[in-house]
Amino acid sequence: MFITRFAPSPTGPLHLGHAYSAILAYDRAQAEGGTFLLRIDDLDQTRCRPEWEVQIFDDLAWLWLGWPLPVLRQSTRLPRYRAALKSLWNQGLIYQCSCSRADIRAATSAPQEGAPLLGPDGVIYPGTCRPATPPQGPMPEECALRLDMARACRMLSSPLIYKEKDEIITPHDLPHTVGDVVLARREMGASYHLSVVVDDADQGITHVIRGEDLQEATQIHVLLQRLLGLPTPAYHHHALIRDAAGRRLAKRDDARAIATYRVDGASPSDIRALLGL
Repeated sequence: MFITRFAPSPTGPLHLGHAYSAILAYDRAQAEGGTFLLRIDDLDQTRCRPEWEVQIFDDLAWLWLGWPLPVLRQSTRLPRYRAALKSLWNQGLIYQCSCSRADIRAATSAPQEGAPLLGPDGVIYPGTCRPATPPQGPMPEECALRLDMARACRMLSSPLIYKEKDEIITPHDLPHTVGDVVLARREMGASYHLSVVVDDADQGITHVIRGEDLQEATQIHVLLQRLLGLPTPAYHHHALIRDAAGRRLAKRDDARAIATYRVDGASPSDIRALLGL
């Protein structure tokens, strides 16, 4: 069985990089006689717009991609994410954090600290709110929750392995190279890391095909899968589509938007040729 997915956020137009990732996943599913799913990552309701979601459906259909209905939307799954968070809370692996981004910048930029260390989520959290012992009582509501990475890694009895040339993740490195990542945000209910792991498991995803910019995040996802007792899919991280200056494409780069190519008269075959597919 082969099940993969493409999970864009409706915060702007799809560009060539999105098309590349979606087409790779769709073509692989077709070749394997499997299933390609579309999932909408709309947790950040402050930035998501209905018109961008409509454009996503329209652009992907124009590219000759198809998917089963109904489409899963993350905004409808907050109770499921809450249940996963409670599992981690009951294991003593997450804690409440009240630090703002400014607090973290200030704590990591003090002269005695040297240059701040960077991980998959940017500056590695310095542990300001991390308790010496696991918090007790019911899990708090409407707050940021972080994973106690060192405590989580101590619970593992073996290395983490995922199928991309049998990559091996050494747990004792993660507190220093990744840090205490956010798993729930006050304004969103869950972070990308938690929601994508829970969604992939609930949808039976067997293969994740995504850009190499997310490869560092994969170690977080494999760890969460182990802690939550969820299966680990096979991962493939593809090269990124870049502009002439070598920068990876972003949604603000409207010149590379699929809609722009469509207006200019390109065909789906033209897009595939442009992407080397």
